[in-house]
Amino acid sequence: MDHKTLTTWTTAMELTRSIYSITQTFPKQEQYGITRQARRAAVYVPSNIAEGCARKSDKELSHFIHIALGSLAELETLILISYDLGYIEQTTPTELKITRLRKLLLGLRK
Repeated sequence: MDHKTLTTWTTAMELTRSIYSITQTFPKQEQYGITRQARRAAVYVPSNIAEGCARKSDKELSHFIHIALGSLAELETLILISYDLGYIEQTTPTELKITRLRKLLLGLRK
């Protein structure tokens, strides 16, 4: 299965670009904290979708989808923490993207 043709993967890539943009405004002292962790979690989502699609069995795909879901949950928590700390003004647009992506991932899981 070609991951680049999946709506799930393209949505994850869009979210990753969004997270990079959002975290550019974070305080310098967070460069090695929340900024790095949020970017890493965001990158792991499409990366794990791609890796799962490259595997030969549905069981392996499902394993990597579960990892992607875990990274997505981590990212969601980091966005909420960023809001609580005043680094972002609202979480709604990002939360909506995360919710949509979670649904897509659950649909891809077998």
